[in-house]
Amino acid sequence: MKKLAVVSLLLAGCATAPPDTPSVMVLPGSGKSFDQFRFDDYECRQFAGSQVGGKSPGQAQADSGLKSAAVGTAVGAAAGGLIGGNAGAGVGAGLGLATGALAGTSAANASGYSLQHRYDIGYQQCMYAKGHQIPMAARYTPYRPTRQAAPPPPPPPPGIPPAPPPA
Repeated sequence: MKKLAVVSLLLAGCATAPPDTPSVMVLPGSGKSFDQFRFDDYECRQFAGSQVGGKSPGQAQADSGLKSAAVGTAVGAAAGGLIGGNAGAGVGAGLGLATGALAGTSAANASGYSLQHRYDIGYQQCMYAKGHQIPMAARYTPYRPTRQAAPPPPPPPPGIPPAPPPA
């Protein structure tokens, strides 16, 4: 039982926490000093943090993982108790913890990614509004042949020559 709990906690710790900083590149704007860039960077990090409710992606992951493990333990204990009495409750709690930890790892990663994405968007919006540059990936456009020019009109029919131009 104790081994199962230790293994479950180790598995729950496998969730990687994204950084609590922007994961996107922003460059100083034209005519902006590096000191101005650093000042704006600090201000925009505060803004981005407020856009995600003041919670860091790492905190969102930890909260989600712990909630899933706790719910799994409770459900496992209840199911084990119903199936096998008191002895089954302990085993059920251990299995529930393991299952909850595994499910929590996936839920934690999704929560952290979503929060990091929202944080990055808020940060980029703020920095762009302050006049800094957001690098963009070049788009590949496949070669498409251009339309051919319309052919010239056919020559006039033979016979009567055209009138000379006015002098």
